[in-house]
Amino acid sequence: SGNPWIRFVKRICWKNCGYLVMRHGRYGKKPVNPSQNFWCDKRVLLTGHSGFKGSWLTLWLRSLGAKVTGISLPPNTNPSLFTLAKIANECDSQFCDIRDLATLTAVIRSTQPEIVFNLAAQPLVRASYRDPIDTFTTNTMGTANVLEALRVYGDAQVVVLITTDKVYCNHEMLLPYGEEDALGGYDPYSASKAASEIVISSYRDSFFNTQGIAVASARAGNVIGGGDWSEDRLIPDAIKAWKNDGVLNIRRPNAIRPWQHVLEPLGGYIRLAQQLWESPALVGAYNFGPESDGAATVRSVIESARAAYGRGRVHYARDIDGPHEAEFLTLDIKKAKELLGVRPRLSLEQAITLTMEWYRDQEAGVNVRDLCDEYIKFYEGLL
Repeated sequence: SGNPWIRFVKRICWKNCGYLVMRHGRYGKKPVNPSQNFWCDKRVLLTGHSGFKGSWLTLWLRSLGAKVTGISLPPNTNPSLFTLAKIANECDSQFCDIRDLATLTAVIRSTQPEIVFNLAAQPLVRASYRDPIDTFTTNTMGTANVLEALRVYGDAQVVVLITTDKVYCNHEMLLPYGEEDALGGYDPYSASKAASEIVISSYRDSFFNTQGIAVASARAGNVIGGGDWSEDRLIPDAIKAWKNDGVLNIRRPNAIRPWQHVLEPLGGYIRLAQQLWESPALVGAYNFGPESDGAATVRSVIESARAAYGRGRVHYARDIDGPHEAEFLTLDIKKAKELLGVRPRLSLEQAITLTMEWYRDQEAGVNVRDLCDEYIKFYEGLL
């Protein structure tokens, strides 16, 4: 519903449910919110700020008082969260390709960020089959460019580089992958991200450890949330189809993924950066994903999404169509829980409901910036 009072009551009910879950020990000690005292006036560079996750992260960091410089290509979807939420008004927004080392270096020299989040990427598996060179140059060499510019000209103390849960050599076994498992990648997207992990590790060991710069990579599971209109993603495809009374075609209904609301990994990235500042020895790779019950089939997620949205037609393919994509993938998140105090706060059903409610409210004309602020405050209240 677009009625803010109804949304408020729902949030209070969920907050109470979350409190009861915490009391009964599902998560152990309560999660920790980002510290406004820490982030206030911190100089932050965020690459990929025009994207879905980058836009949400920009709003969250600004709400904490950080001074954000954003570097990215212009948004490539219409509509886009970047445009609707007026992200350019929230930061020093600069359109720059991270493959352009000279321009990237100039921005870093002029802004001298203290903390860097690298989210800029070609993020789609099927797009990587269509243009593998673009995928490798953006994801692998783009990462190398960010690190090189920081090595030579930067004054950063913390660098968090976002990769993906797909960096692992996936044998599609029923066990979750941990940070020490072998890297790999069947498709160009996964391979480019696994290669970027090697680049990150090399720069950390060869240069940054002696320069006193704490560097970590973050590997997040499948993310859902309001404001994503990317191609070849489950919820955006559903919204595009159902909004216009069309049929959603599902290629792999039985594929299993670790689904999570967008605020879950973003909270993890923020917490990771703060912890690295305070304890640089925490450098390394971290998985961010749901608890084990957050891994679910595409079919179950889309059926829950359809119920939350209130309408929608779906066609499930009987034969697998298109290039190879893994059928099973889950993550072990024990390291982030134990070392960072990062724990999922939303169940899968809550994540889906929040996502579809966001799109319904946006379609009803609710101000997108206000809507995002409301969701961030609600999420921070889930203690």
